Amino acid sequence: MTVVTRFPPSPTGYLHIGSARTALFNWLYARHCGGKFLLRIEDTDRKRSTQEAVGAIIEGLKWLELGWDGEAVFQSRNAARHAAVAAALLAKGRAYRCYCTPEELTEMREQARREGKPTLYDGRWRDRDPSEAPAGVAPVVRIKMPRDGKTTIADLVQGEVTVGNEQLDDFILLRADGTPTYMLSVVVDDHDMGVTHIIRGDDHLNNAFRQYYLFAAMDWPIPAFGHIPLIHGADGQKLSKRHGALGVEAYRDMGYLPEAMRNYLLRLGWSHGDAEIVSTQQAIEWFDVAAIGRSPARFDLAKLESVNAHYMQASANARLVELVLPFIEKRQGEPVGSDGRARLLAGMDGLKPRAKSLAELAGNALFYVSRPQHPLTNAKAAAMLADDAPQRLSEAAGALAAADWKAASLENAVRAYAEAHGVGLGKVAQPLRAALTGSNASPGIFEVMEVLGKAETIARIQAVPGVTAHA
Repeated sequence: MTVVTRFPPSPTGYLHIGSARTALFNWLYARHCGGKFLLRIEDTDRKRSTQEAVGAIIEGLKWLELGWDGEAVFQSRNAARHAAVAAALLAKGRAYRCYCTPEELTEMREQARREGKPTLYDGRWRDRDPSEAPAGVAPVVRIKMPRDGKTTIADLVQGEVTVGNEQLDDFILLRADGTPTYMLSVVVDDHDMGVTHIIRGDDHLNNAFRQYYLFAAMDWPIPAFGHIPLIHGADGQKLSKRHGALGVEAYRDMGYLPEAMRNYLLRLGWSHGDAEIVSTQQAIEWFDVAAIGRSPARFDLAKLESVNAHYMQASANARLVELVLPFIEKRQGEPVGSDGRARLLAGMDGLKPRAKSLAELAGNALFYVSRPQHPLTNAKAAAMLADDAPQRLSEAAGALAAADWKAASLENAVRAYAEAHGVGLGKVAQPLRAALTGSNASPGIFEVMEVLGKAETIARIQAVPGVTAHA
């Protein structure tokens, strides 16, 4: 059997972080089994579905590098097929037309509440002759569910789950206007797409029992179900925006790497021993639904930052340059020239260990592509250029002019100057840092000087107010 999984988002908003994890688990299981991962856009809610949301979902999946097999299926285009299945169930005697008016249904529910009973449809049209139908009432089509006994589903994550069949009412397949319901559309599409494993959030667990019988009513193979606990915030409450539950594109725009996001989402509810950093290839090799925990995972933004920092350090410098350029160009409002790109590449080894995101990396790297503007906005750096700092910089520039322009030689020259003038190295190095970077923190200042080059370094020193130009 070829394993076929699917990810079926509704295009009513962005790709939520919880939905992204569901997509990842389906993708990994399909790849682990050598099967197929399919995408279905469940756009039957025409009032709330938007093309913008479709684009956001597809863009989010592409950014996460969760490629699907074949073309995306749009559920709304299959409405005629869904209605045909409802007609087939009517012909088999496994569904029936219900002529209850809205008023009758309301009274039915209110009476059930008064009697302390579940507010389920009572099946009053299940065995009645359609000739008794009241005039002017367009019927819905309902499935005939079992009324006695129990149903057990062997869930791949939750284990055996059992419900009493009295809790499963005859739900609607076709509305009075002839349009199919979500429950019908999902089952028909899953069958037609050959889905073998339905892996989704445990908020759909109740639906599984209804869908189970709809598959059975059509004599179709019943897929395996696996229901994943939802993600909670650090406080144990249901994940929301206040916990950092944003759309996937927001994490991209904050500067997280797709491989870091995949690794982090993977560990939200799934584990393989003590492994925290799991490459995509390892994840495909190791992933199994049985290893998904039954307790809700907790979203931790600090942990995501830590994982992202690891992947940034492991990334090739040239790739990081290309990824960070849009962040830098957005901040400075203009393209980065070839000199700036070259400096970014040369200085990346010193930059990337100091950042947890591309946005942070961009902020740290700005000095390589543009000169500090005086007076400095960084108060601590500005303080480093006060008092006798301009004199020190003037003299240091003279000492540096004759040095071989390599970090080690530059450090030796500055140390020699400091010793000759009886001052600590910091009295010279810190003003140099402020002059060259506009900040009080940066990669090693001698590395910075080597990357900037002699002409740029001297020019930045000379731009500090009070520094005497060095010939």
